[in-house]
Parts: sequence; structure tokens; C-alpha cells
Amino acid sequence: MTPNIPADALPLQGVNIKCGIVVGLIAMADRLGLPCDGWFEGLRLHRDQFNTETPMYLSYRQACQVVARAVRSLPGEGLGLALGQIQDVGHFGLVGLAMMTAENFGEALRIGVQFAPITGAMMELQLEPQALGDGRAGMAVSARMATPEPDIEPFLCEELFASSLMLCRGLLGPWFAPALVELGYPAPAYADEYRRLFACEVRFDASGNRVVIDGGWLGAPMPAHNQSTSRQVLELCRQQMPTARPSSEIVAAVEQLVRLQLADAPRLVDIAAELHLNERTLRRYLSEAGTNYKAIHDRLRRDAAETLLAGPGSNIAEVGAAIGFHDPREFRRAFKRWTGLAPRAARTRSS
Repeated sequence: MTPNIPADALPLQGVNIKCGIVVGLIAMADRLGLPCDGWFEGLRLHRDQFNTETPMYLSYRQACQVVARAVRSLPGEGLGLALGQIQDVGHFGLVGLAMMTAENFGEALRIGVQFAPITGAMMELQLEPQALGDGRAGMAVSARMATPEPDIEPFLCEELFASSLMLCRGLLGPWFAPALVELGYPAPAYADEYRRLFACEVRFDASGNRVVIDGGWLGAPMPAHNQSTSRQVLELCRQQMPTARPSSEIVAAVEQLVRLQLADAPRLVDIAAELHLNERTLRRYLSEAGTNYKAIHDRLRRDAAETLLAGPGSNIAEVGAAIGFHDPREFRRAFKRWTGLAPRAARTRSS
């Protein structure tokens, strides 16, 4: 079982996993009228942080612990299948759009595997040619955990393969079905539900987790193919891919809390209290991550101000107030220090 270890006792890790699965699990708990605050204890996270429009990012460790606690506490069987089945192309964001505008399904499949990390996938994907039993060619998408997590691997496979099936049916039509599904864990009591959903042979206790697709599907044209749009969307996907040096958990936690409170100009001591740390400890953690609270606060205020000033009919005083400046003159001085431009000039340039 995944242990419930206090976050301060564990090393900080890169924060680069989008929280879509966690948001889905929270929604599931809400529909059932069940509390889920306990899922986040000791992880420098709050349930309310997942209710904002700004995407939340977690470390692999945080995501695994939250999912493990959710799977243990939610009733019923096949939670991953249930969560995956309610998704569609839109749930995959930019990646879904990139796949829709690809030339054919084979290209779309390569895009989906390459950019899976920006969709929030918690498993590592690989695409490889696969010979089918009757001599036909096909493609196999394999999925594996970065580290062994037997308590949650079935759930993650269910969610990944079921949501991917819905994505493929959105691209190809409701009649799409894989040629074979293989899973590296024992058959659950509800194994027939897998066969009903995937409409193909499903093998358990296999050497790994993979979905095999008949090569006949690969040349199918995509519904919204547009070469120009495809190039633009792929560039956006590349920009969103996790960097080689992702931010630490503590930096991401501070950023998420500050974003929610920009208008209140939160102090370091306030953020430390929300993270159940003292001010000195938080300052040390940030220093070890190569930054400090003022740098984080200023960067987030600058980014928010630039976004707001680019909006139609933006008011400089209101923009300043939205990021914690109650005196417009102070906001103008700070903005010029951050960007080299006065707010009015930045607004004019954006328009």
C-alpha cells in the first residue's frame, strides 16, 4: 500500500503532472456526497485548489498518493473504467485538437503518444509496430508506471485505456475497437466489463499493459485535418511539454497559493502558515530551490498584469487592484520595474 508519509519527511520532486485525474476523482466523490479532504493531508495541497480554472500540477509522488487514497475510499468497482468512459476529445485539450487536425489516424496516434505528458497521463507511453496473428500489420501502444505502484496500476490503466478509447472513437467513429488489450495484472471480478467496453479480446496477467490497433485504421483521415492549424497546435504542445528541470513541489505549492490570493497581496508568513511551515523553513526551502518569495510573487503579479492588460477595455487601476496594488501609482512603478514599460504602453502594444 502507498504509505501516508508526511510531506516534510519526503524529498521534493518535480511538479509536472497535470491534475485531470485528480479533478475527475474529486467530481466522483462530490457526486456520491463523500468527503475527500483527507486525500490531500500531508501533501502541501488543499482540495479547494482543484476548483480553479488555473490547471494544478502535482509531482509524481503527490499524484500517486492522492490516487491511492481516492481508490481506497471510493466505493464500487472499475473506477478507472467509469472515469475514462465519460471523457471525450475535448478532455484532451491541445493534444486532442492536434490529433483532430492531423492528416490521418496514424499521425494522430503518434501525436497522442508524444504529447501524452501534457494531458496529465501518469503512465509512460510507447508506440511500436505490432504484427497481428493473421499476418496483418498493426500498432501497439504500451503503458508502464515510472515506478511500481501495484495498488493503483489497475486504476490508472483503466482510466488511460478507457479515455483513449473514447478519444479514438471521437476521431474515427463509435464503431472503432482495438484488436487486442493486454494487462499486466490479474483479472478483476468485473473483467467482463473490460470486454464489453473495448469490444475485443482482453488478456490479463500479460507481460505488460498495451493496446494493439489494426493497421487498417492508421490511414483513416482525421475529421478536421488542416496543415496550418496542425503546425500551430503542435508548436503549442511542444511549449507545454514538461521541462528537463521541473519546478520543485514547494515552489509549485507557493505559486498555486499566491495565484489564488494575488488581490490580497499575501505575505511570506501567510503562505507559510497555509503550508503548515514556519516562515524560516519556507524561506530555506525556496532558497534550496534556487528562488525566493519576492521573486515568485513579482513574477506571478507581472504575468497576471500582462494578461489582464491585454484584455479588452482593461482599466489600469483595476488591474493593479487585482494583483494587490491599491495605489495605481505603486502599480505603475512596479510594472515598469518588471517589464521596462508603463502599463499604458503595454496595453497599447497588446491591442
